[in-house]
Amino acid sequence: MTHLEVTAPDGVPEVGPGDDLVELLLPHVDLVDGDIVVVTSKVVSKAEGRVRTGTREEALASETVRVVARRGATTIVRTRTGLTMAAAGIDSSNIPAGRVVLLPLDPDASARDLRGRLARRTGRNVAVVVTDTAGRAWREGQTDIAIGAAGLLVAEDHAGRTDRWGNELAVTLPAVADEIAGVAELAPGKLGGRPFAVVRGRADLVLPPGHDGPGAAALIRPEGADLFGYGAREAVVRALTGDLADRAPFGAPAPAAELAAAIRGSVGLLASSAGPDGGELLVTVPPGLARAVAALAFAHGWDVVRTDSPSGTRLRPGTP
Repeated sequence: MTHLEVTAPDGVPEVGPGDDLVELLLPHVDLVDGDIVVVTSKVVSKAEGRVRTGTREEALASETVRVVARRGATTIVRTRTGLTMAAAGIDSSNIPAGRVVLLPLDPDASARDLRGRLARRTGRNVAVVVTDTAGRAWREGQTDIAIGAAGLLVAEDHAGRTDRWGNELAVTLPAVADEIAGVAELAPGKLGGRPFAVVRGRADLVLPPGHDGPGAAALIRPEGADLFGYGAREAVVRALTGDLADRAPFGAPAPAAELAAAIRGSVGLLASSAGPDGGELLVTVPPGLARAVAALAFAHGWDVVRTDSPSGTRLRPGTP
């Protein structure tokens, strides 16, 4: 039988710039080896001086690498650390009016620092998870996720294992750091004023002393590996614009057959293989459809190579 215990201590004072989070936590907990200390990104940011005067909208540009999608007042962006979040995770709750809290500059580094100082102060080998609240595609509501981690196995790779029926698991990869963040959030709540939680009962996920692991950054898919690099509207606009700087989120070039099927299904044109190695497509494009074909090619990671050929427009896989 597995027993999981989550404790969120009361009595932690308001955190300000320069405050020592270890000093604030330790009077309220008795840590043991194998514990997982969970701390909200908000108090990490406050202690690290990541509080600014102004609104979320005013701070958004400096925290954004690129805009993923916009719907009304909601802007989803990719941040400098690779996170994809509404308003870059900038928060204006539980803070005086006219101020906002930005995410930590390097959440994994913050987690490593906290883990190291907890070990020195207590002699205990614990893991640390820094959390923030995020929405999920296709799901209503929000849940806490891990944006920083140290000393924790952030994902359990089950690939190659078999279930009790003998079926091999091919792509099963539980993001246990996110699961720890979610279960820990149930104890403090959003309005309880409890920025810390201690999860006990999964010491098997805690790495040995001196081994911090890859951190929560290991859970972030690189540009081009995510199937949803842009919102639906934004993807159409980016493909029609065809700026090479926008290509990465569309991913690696699609197979020729996939692009040919898209051209046939979208604009009713036939595309045939061309070139000595079959690595090009040849499309006869009537007047008025050139931009549509170019957009389809761009969205699939292909380039328009030549448009003045008497035999038609040539397409070739681009460089990812």
